[in-house]
Amino acid sequence: MNSVMKTVMTLALVACGGGTKDDTAAGDTGTAGTSPAGGVECEDNICVLSGTIVDDFTMTADNAYLLRGGVFIGDDEGTTVLTIDPGVTIYGESSTDGFLAVRRNSRIEALGTADAPIVMTSSKEEGTRARGDWGGLIINGNAPVNSCGDDFEGDVCEAFGEGGTGFYGGNDPADNSGTLNYVRVEFAGTLLSPDNELNGIAFQGVGSGTTIDYIQVHMNADDGIEFFGGTANMKHAVVTGVGDDMLDWTDGWQGNAQFVVLQQHADAGDNGFEGDNNGENNVATPMSMPTISNVTIIGSPDSDASDIGMLIREGTGGDFSNIVVKGFNDACLDIDNDATFANTDSGDLVITNTLLDCSSPFKVDDDDAKSIDGWFLGQTGNSTGTADLADPYNQTAPSYAPVSEIGGGAAPADAFFDSVSFIGAIGSDDWTAGWTSYPAN
Repeated sequence: MNSVMKTVMTLALVACGGGTKDDTAAGDTGTAGTSPAGGVECEDNICVLSGTIVDDFTMTADNAYLLRGGVFIGDDEGTTVLTIDPGVTIYGESSTDGFLAVRRNSRIEALGTADAPIVMTSSKEEGTRARGDWGGLIINGNAPVNSCGDDFEGDVCEAFGEGGTGFYGGNDPADNSGTLNYVRVEFAGTLLSPDNELNGIAFQGVGSGTTIDYIQVHMNADDGIEFFGGTANMKHAVVTGVGDDMLDWTDGWQGNAQFVVLQQHADAGDNGFEGDNNGENNVATPMSMPTISNVTIIGSPDSDASDIGMLIREGTGGDFSNIVVKGFNDACLDIDNDATFANTDSGDLVITNTLLDCSSPFKVDDDDAKSIDGWFLGQTGNSTGTADLADPYNQTAPSYAPVSEIGGGAAPADAFFDSVSFIGAIGSDDWTAGWTSYPAN
């Protein structure tokens, strides 16, 4: 263990003392959801972040950073920019449930590289880390959400994030919350209260002006990546070993995603996709309607869980294509709720060029509105069979690449998507190599 990590661990065990104050936030603005005034205290190349920070600042690779409790960037009104240089390591303090939340109108510019990714991890010593050691990363934006209910009469629907992580939602689909580029979030997802766990990365009302490219969430206690409404787009994402769902969406997410790997571990985990529109009102608008292409979803044959590769429910629509689902014990695909089946009839829910490789490809419930297998196999390019991948069940050094490229794919008709002709997340070029990491603890 290096000296910086030893110092971070020491700081995580004692109260914050003096030191040189490089940046200090202004006082509490009184805005609902704000935390106490805080700032950044740096000494001996260790910087402790706390409270609400309203001054722009940059994290540099010559320092290590500790999140003490809930750390909020911005005050939900003005613009604060947090810039994170390549190679920075940020530690979430376990004893105070540290997390990082970027408020509306502010931005995170996390500018990692393949050779020097940004890592957000546990403050505990390597070898003792576990799911739920700290909170995770939350980004709040001004894009539309549908969570306000039938009696909402205002102009702008907004919601308040789990764990007191701030307001999100607005009327700006193109809102820009910054950049995540080559960012890893690991051992997060602390349990704040029963049924109130934080996700690895929560995109809450985040808009399409935000750049999300090359991100990994590893060993989170709750969901890996979740979109709460918004219009955010994502490319090159890896989720591994999380305790609940790997890619979750709800409350009207209408973004795009391409090149996504989701891998369950044997000891925990639930669904690959858990796609919802709105749990209380399945026909709420704007309806969840993502376009997702080139995905590899891996279950664990050793898991005892009743898990589903793609659980599509509660009225979500979507255009899903070029997907490989493999190894889930319950089923590869399940569609639930009348409003969701209505979307299969209207064309608002489509799955094409997808290969299901599970002992039970389809989950069939007594109240299903139609035959899932007949609907799935009646669409373009869909099949059940064997997906021959190099080493997909390895939990410490996996390879999700196909033994030979699986052809038959077609890119969605949107400029966001790279034009590829293969099925699954990876073709001949393994974009996960070099910057991802899979530590057990």
